[in-house]
Amino acid sequence: MKASIHPQYYPEAQVVCACGNMFTVGSTKQSIHVEICHKCHPFYTGELKFVDTLGRVEKFQKKQKQAQTTAGVYISNKKKKQAQQKEEYKPKTLREMLLGTS
Repeated sequence: MKASIHPQYYPEAQVVCACGNMFTVGSTKQSIHVEICHKCHPFYTGELKFVDTLGRVEKFQKKQKQAQTTAGVYISNKKKKQAQQKEEYKPKTLREMLLGTS
């Protein structure tokens, strides 16, 4: 290992949860603050509560709604463009092809 390029390792780092639970782990930080630990997480406690940190569900739902509206606009624009191209395209008559007019 090269000297002086690795962070300092703390074998007795304190982890503090928002519920008040504290435990020690090995880490490169002396203290770590978390929102959910094994004492308060719904999976381990058996409670049916919804864990949403930082509004991730609302953010996801907002993106999904925006994607649906964007897709609808994209599809309608594509249909308009195809209809316009069909109207603009007219096969040339034999006279136009022979005379070279457009």
